[in-house]
Amino acid sequence: MSKTDFKRFDAMTDEEIDFSDIPPLTDEQLSAMKPLRDVFPDAVEKKVRITIRLDSDIVSWFKEQVTQVGGGNYQSLINDALRRYIETQKEPLEETLRRVIREELQVMR
Repeated sequence: MSKTDFKRFDAMTDEEIDFSDIPPLTDEQLSAMKPLRDVFPDAVEKKVRITIRLDSDIVSWFKEQVTQVGGGNYQSLINDALRRYIETQKEPLEETLRRVIREELQVMR
């Protein structure tokens, strides 16, 4: 499926989606359902809802990055950027310098 297909699907309303090949769930099936976190506890990300104030240009940049790749979640992108930053902070300075030098040598080749 291409990125353009995702855009087309995102633009569809519920009324435009054909659900005719999906049978409705029975009351028995619904009552037997469990939350995903109970079925696959390790598969569900443990995220915490917060309120944070960021500069508008920062949020715009992340939203633009998501738009350029054809969709996604800019909040997840911010989360990933913060995670990468934290991981670099765990790295000792000597290892950081070695990594940066290796990366620069790769660019120069």
